[in-house]
Amino acid sequence: MEVNDLKERVYGIIEPLLLEDPEYFLVFVKVKPGHIIKIYLDGDKGLPIQKCIYFNRKLYKAIEESGWFPEGDFALEVSSPGVDEPLVLKRQYNKNIGRKVEVELVDGTKKEGTLTTVADADIIIEWTEGKGKKATQQQLLIPFENIKSTIVQIQF
Repeated sequence: MEVNDLKERVYGIIEPLLLEDPEYFLVFVKVKPGHIIKIYLDGDKGLPIQKCIYFNRKLYKAIEESGWFPEGDFALEVSSPGVDEPLVLKRQYNKNIGRKVEVELVDGTKKEGTLTTVADADIIIEWTEGKGKKATQQQLLIPFENIKSTIVQIQF
């Protein structure tokens, strides 16, 4: 079975499950050699491990019952994208408003700031330049078409 065909079949199984629980959404599916299926989900308020287990069990059973793989010759992993994974969907941008992000533009330049606004076609980040009384707030509107990747910066 081809990778794209398998991905489409997986989408067909997971979409009805997500409709039952609309707080959660599919980010992307990866299929690796050896019938390893990796499903990345997220939630508007995060994705608890219990939900990963729930979706994994439901999906595993549905794939097994489908008979796509003889003798259950597949592996399934369900998780949320890691903190080092770029944001893919507008819904992910929305849930990260107020967090610091690094945006790499298609021209290779990088901009860092706090994600303040997400619109249909663009985002706005802001940051402070200078120190003390000379500090000024800067804002930059970035169209989605100019974004190569956006990664949330974890603060410690």
